[in-house]
Amino acid sequence: MPVGAITGYVDLAQILLYAFWLFFAGLIYYLVREGHREGYPLETEGLSKATVSGWPIPAPKTYKLHGGGEVTVPDPRKLEPPLVAVSTGGIGAPIEPTGDPMLDGIGAGAWANRADVPDMTTHGEPLIQPLRAAAGFSVAKQDTDPRGKPVIAGDGKQAGTVVDLWVDTAEMMFRYLEVETNGGRRVLLPVPFARIRRSAIEVNSIYAHHFASVPATRSPDQVTLAEEDRISAFYGGGTQFATAKRSEPLL
Repeated sequence: MPVGAITGYVDLAQILLYAFWLFFAGLIYYLVREGHREGYPLETEGLSKATVSGWPIPAPKTYKLHGGGEVTVPDPRKLEPPLVAVSTGGIGAPIEPTGDPMLDGIGAGAWANRADVPDMTTHGEPLIQPLRAAAGFSVAKQDTDPRGKPVIAGDGKQAGTVVDLWVDTAEMMFRYLEVETNGGRRVLLPVPFARIRRSAIEVNSIYAHHFASVPATRSPDQVTLAEEDRISAFYGGGTQFATAKRSEPLL
C-alpha cells in the first residue's frame, strides 16, 4: 500500500478531510446557535411578543460581568417598555405614535433598554465625565471652546448656554455638551447633534422648547448607559418628530 494508506480504500488524507468537514459543520452550528442569544423574544406584526424555542435558539447562559453582576441570554422574561403606537394597517404596515414619540422610543427616537449604570473604565472609574471632574483633560488651544456660548435651536431661538463639556476618558474625545436651559435645567447635548461655531452652538434636530423635555441624568457628574441611549434618542427623534412637517412625505 502507498505511504499514508490505512487500508486499500482509506488513507490518512481522506480521514483528515472527513474530520475537517465534521469540525466545520460543528463550527457553523455553534456560531448560528450563539448568534441567536440576543434579540429574543421576537416581535410580532401585532406588536406583541412571540416566544421562539428549539433549534437554533440555545438554552439560556449566564455571563458574569466585570463589575460583579450577571446577565442571562436569551431571557424570555426580559421586559421591554410598551410600544406607545398603533398599527396603521395589516402586516407590514407602519406604526403611528399615540404619545410623545421623542420620549416613547418610536421611529427615529428609538432607544435600547441598556443597563442603568455608568460605563466604567478598567480602573473602575466612570468612562464619561464632565471636565470639572476629569483631571488632566481640557480643550485644545487650537479648537473652539464652546463653554459660555449660546445654544441656538432648530427654530432659531436660544435654548440655553453651554456650561461644560463631557469627555470620554478612554477615547479622549468630547461626547456631550452640558447645556443650562433658559428654565435653569442642565441637560446633555450629544456632540454629533451640535454644530460648534465661533459665536454659537447650533442644534437643528430639536426646537428651543424641546430642551425642557430632554431626559435628565440622576447624577450631576455621571451618565448611565440607559440615560445615554434615551438622551441620544430624544435628539434623534427630533429629526422626525420635532415638528409635524418633518413627519410628512416629501413631494
